[in-house]
Amino acid sequence: MLRRFRDALLGAVLGGFIIGALIVAGSADGASEWTHLLPFSQQNLMIMRQARSIIEMYFVDGDQSTDEAKLFFGSMKGLVAAVDDPYTRYVEPEQLREESMEMEGEYGGLGMYIGARDGKLLVVSPIEDTPADRAGVKPMDEIVKVDDKVVVGMDQNDVVKMLRGAPGEAVTVWMRRSGESELLSFELVREIINIKTVRLEMIDDLAYIRLNNFHHKTSAELADVMNEVKSKNSKGILLDVRNNPGGLLNSAIDVASQFLDGGLVVSIKGRVNRFDDALFASEGEATDLPVVVLINEGSASASEIVAGAIQDRERGKLVGMKSYGKGSVQSLFNLPDSAGIYVTIARYTTPSGKVIDHKGLVPDYQVEGGPATERSEDKQLQKAVGVMKNVLLAPKKK
Repeated sequence: MLRRFRDALLGAVLGGFIIGALIVAGSADGASEWTHLLPFSQQNLMIMRQARSIIEMYFVDGDQSTDEAKLFFGSMKGLVAAVDDPYTRYVEPEQLREESMEMEGEYGGLGMYIGARDGKLLVVSPIEDTPADRAGVKPMDEIVKVDDKVVVGMDQNDVVKMLRGAPGEAVTVWMRRSGESELLSFELVREIINIKTVRLEMIDDLAYIRLNNFHHKTSAELADVMNEVKSKNSKGILLDVRNNPGGLLNSAIDVASQFLDGGLVVSIKGRVNRFDDALFASEGEATDLPVVVLINEGSASASEIVAGAIQDRERGKLVGMKSYGKGSVQSLFNLPDSAGIYVTIARYTTPSGKVIDHKGLVPDYQVEGGPATERSEDKQLQKAVGVMKNVLLAPKKK
């Protein structure tokens, strides 16, 4: 029996090579007419064909695991992952539809943004007042296990699917946190995540603006808030982008414009010249008010664009901890089957030329801690108030 199996396998392998050789040889004359349309060389395509045949014929669970679409999606993920960039990724049609819903500001899940770094799946930031936030999930927590399945080394999109589900369903997420000797277990119940990206509170005569994300609705929400800030005769603005993972580039420019009197916001440099750009602010509503921006290790991407522009243009001070350090721009390329590829097309620099990618922004005033429910327990916010009152609003010495 073993010998027959060995002979059959050897025959399949040799047969594959012979067929490949015949096809390549037989098509040599007309190859130049159509081979430029192929994604790989004819030899590599034949090897892929052979690999699929072996899987379909001999894999013990082949009847369950050799679906055409599943194999194709897997090959596409492998192709894109080979560029070794955590932000360049292939997204299946269903997943892309879910992500589009998320950008509109509503989806079902746990309320945390995750990203890949150094082979780990990390929480970039929990979303305020969601299951993850209320349970105490923090930026830079590493996701190790979801329910009973270890997810170390898994594709980010597959882990996202495991975290999402019907509202009311429970899931256990195990995380590794720096400084903790054992894994932390979080019992979370999924719910509909409605993201209102801008919130305003008054702290004495200072406008405290909490910015949770940069979505399609953010610019309009912030414009409404800025009208309210003017009506309250605020003397300064505390802009909080802690645990804000970023979002849309055009939204970041609109937000920065509220605090800048024109001028450069961010420069973009790509491999292809047509992606190179310098993006400028339009005149905003709060160009004459002093600004303090709160940042931490969960402030990424669009958050860093806004904070970096305010710091470089000397429009305000940064308070908190060094930011995440995601200084690259991704563009979505839609595919004919409704799937898509997010590709890192460029990296950006602040107005003074600082590179953010993998480095982050260093605050003017470094304060450990993080957002807290009780204002008196939020050391970073207390410091921001102090900087505003004692530095930016203090009478100028003659």
